Amino acid sequence: MTFSTIAALSPLDGRYASRLALLRPLMSEMGFMHQRVRVEVCWFIALSDAGFAEFKPLSSGARTYLLGLVKNFSEADALAIKEIEKTTNHDVKAVEYWIKSKFEARPELVSAAEFVHFACTSEDINNTSHALQLKAAREQVILPTLDGLIAKLRDMAHAYADVPMLSRTHGQTASPTTVGKEIANVVMRLAAARERIASVKLLAKMNGAVGNYNAHLAAWPDFDWEAFSRRVIESPEPTGLGLNFQPYSIQIEPHDYMAELFDAIARTNTILIDWSRDVWGYISLGYFKQRLREGEIGSSTMPHKVNPIDFENAEGNLGLANALLRHLAEKLPISRWQRDLTDSTVLRNMGVAMGYTVLAYHALGVGLAKLELNAEALADDLDGAWEVLAEPIQTVMRRYGVQGAYEKLKDVTRGKTVRAEDLHALIRSLEIPEAEKTRLLAMTPASYTGLAAALARRA
Repeated sequence: MTFSTIAALSPLDGRYASRLALLRPLMSEMGFMHQRVRVEVCWFIALSDAGFAEFKPLSSGARTYLLGLVKNFSEADALAIKEIEKTTNHDVKAVEYWIKSKFEARPELVSAAEFVHFACTSEDINNTSHALQLKAAREQVILPTLDGLIAKLRDMAHAYADVPMLSRTHGQTASPTTVGKEIANVVMRLAAARERIASVKLLAKMNGAVGNYNAHLAAWPDFDWEAFSRRVIESPEPTGLGLNFQPYSIQIEPHDYMAELFDAIARTNTILIDWSRDVWGYISLGYFKQRLREGEIGSSTMPHKVNPIDFENAEGNLGLANALLRHLAEKLPISRWQRDLTDSTVLRNMGVAMGYTVLAYHALGVGLAKLELNAEALADDLDGAWEVLAEPIQTVMRRYGVQGAYEKLKDVTRGKTVRAEDLHALIRSLEIPEAEKTRLLAMTPASYTGLAAALARRA
């Protein structure tokens, strides 16, 4: 059967393939191979500059050619490596052999071919490549997409800063807020979560089979291999990897930074699950309408429906993403003795976790773009909830020493349909300054929003 997206096992490469076009080149197996080639080439060039009599510095032409293998890496190259892997049954060795195959007709490189993958264990190549994948995904896809959501929500927070809205705590009517302030709450949470994602240092090691530079020192006992490894890892691209040096490891880099990164993304996703559910509820209450798209159908049998499918899709995909992210965070820092292979197969699913995350962010972006504020529904809801003014009235009563303030308001409001005239009658009967009576009599549920508007505009 010829493969097509409709035959894909995962919806990330099937139904939703087009939405993940930016992520796929970075987090796919081809993306992994690309970074492996980058690491091998950087290590090889650095070795030529190390001052070894047996490996003279490469010519500028050779360097340009080698960096071109990285820059121009293609799907055909990835498939060629896979073909070699059929024989080697070892994916990293296949990359090494592919690079060496590119040395043909270049005597300078042929003579130095044994320095490809020199003193490296496979994990030296893999852990650095995974870090480079995560760096690219974070900088090119995750953060820019998240920044777009934050910017859209910030715009909404400012636009709706003054629009009063009835709060609901425990599902019951509560002190009013504004639409903008509730969105601003999400903005500020996301902004902090975004910084946690951005601040995680991506670590890498290149120290041999068990982290002690054993093979390196066997070849050149007097060379400072640790300093050399640090230079390769921390030097900027294209001749370095632009990562952070991990000085202590077993065969594998401990993956604690990965756990930190995946936890940070998962916490961000949890905030967005919270928001997806809230906005779903606001749509249900009629606070927001959704713009129709030409030809779109909400229900197969109920023509009137415009379902909040984007927020439902986001919630579902964020849940899938977090299930994977949390497993990655819990599993990857654990390895038996100096290593076992359980991390390898799990790491191949980093792109899946990122994919569901990006898919959810996309759905949220689409959903937010459809929203239209329904000011009439918001106003009607507030006008039917005069009981929320029991709070300011009893608080003013307390200020002026009126005994039993809370209890008096409870008698008037609890479990009853409260009308404006009921509250006004109580206010007029109070022994408080006339100016305070006037202020309370002028108050409405829509005007009782505290600093909500100012806080929303400040976000």
